[in-house]
Amino acid sequence: MKSLFTKKSITLLSMLVVLGLMVIGCGGEDGTSGHLDVRGSDTMVNVGQSLAESYMESQSDVTVSVTGGGSGTGVAAMIDGRVDVANVSRSMSDSEIEQAQANGVEPFEVVIGMDGLAVFTNDNLDLEGLTMDEISAIFRGEITNWSEVGGPDAEISMYGRQSNSGTYVFFRDNVLGDDFSSDVRRMNGTAQIVEGVMNDEYAIGYGGIGYTVDEASGEEEEGLNVINIAVDEDSEYATPLKPENVETGAYPIARPLFNYFNGQPDGAELDYIQFIVSDDGQEVVTRAGFYPISPEYQEFNQEQLGDLIN
Repeated sequence: MKSLFTKKSITLLSMLVVLGLMVIGCGGEDGTSGHLDVRGSDTMVNVGQSLAESYMESQSDVTVSVTGGGSGTGVAAMIDGRVDVANVSRSMSDSEIEQAQANGVEPFEVVIGMDGLAVFTNDNLDLEGLTMDEISAIFRGEITNWSEVGGPDAEISMYGRQSNSGTYVFFRDNVLGDDFSSDVRRMNGTAQIVEGVMNDEYAIGYGGIGYTVDEASGEEEEGLNVINIAVDEDSEYATPLKPENVETGAYPIARPLFNYFNGQPDGAELDYIQFIVSDDGQEVVTRAGFYPISPEYQEFNQEQLGDLIN
């Protein structure tokens, strides 16, 4: 039986297959395609998922998956080359950077938003403000009764994160300056801390501001009392619920939220971070309960990425 394929038709078919593979590889109009695996901070998992969804709506040739597990988990995965982007709610440590470089990974840092790290109590607790020293003493276990800081005569219940959490590390290093009391109940995520505090009349906890605010109203979640904080007794108290307090540093526990890459991002990674730092991306960050990149960190990003984000 005579073959249906002549030498010319086989050559033409081969050219069409190659052309098809080239088109698939090119992805969208700008040549961006592929899949991005984003992993890390539980504080950032909700905003990360919202950013991924919005980005994929505008760039259908790139898929983005976002999972939590803690900042430490994201950093470890990046060091091992198992993720494209690490969501991290604190700066990488010197030892982590050294470990990454020893593994051939060059951590590249970009700020994607701001968090007014909130300290909150049960809404039934009649307490408006605490100083940094008072918060530190509470979570170190040195102040154990609310009456010592102007509250009711009741034992303080404390809720916090596990040690692989970037929020745990940031709070320990920037608020406590020491280790947490062994009486702090260590929860798997901020949502569990919020739930615990809501159901414990004499509880106190800490977590990303996005978990304490009702998205629809912009007010505190029902059942929570977000504490005003002052640097010391002679300073003004400030709430993290006002964006300007986070932007200016009037709120003393403001922090940047990071994406880490292995080297300067390009391809789909660059396209993704360009979206996040754009006006559209920052609107997503705000809707998720966090705050836009402050002028200080906008300048930092500009130094990192230069003309790539203009």
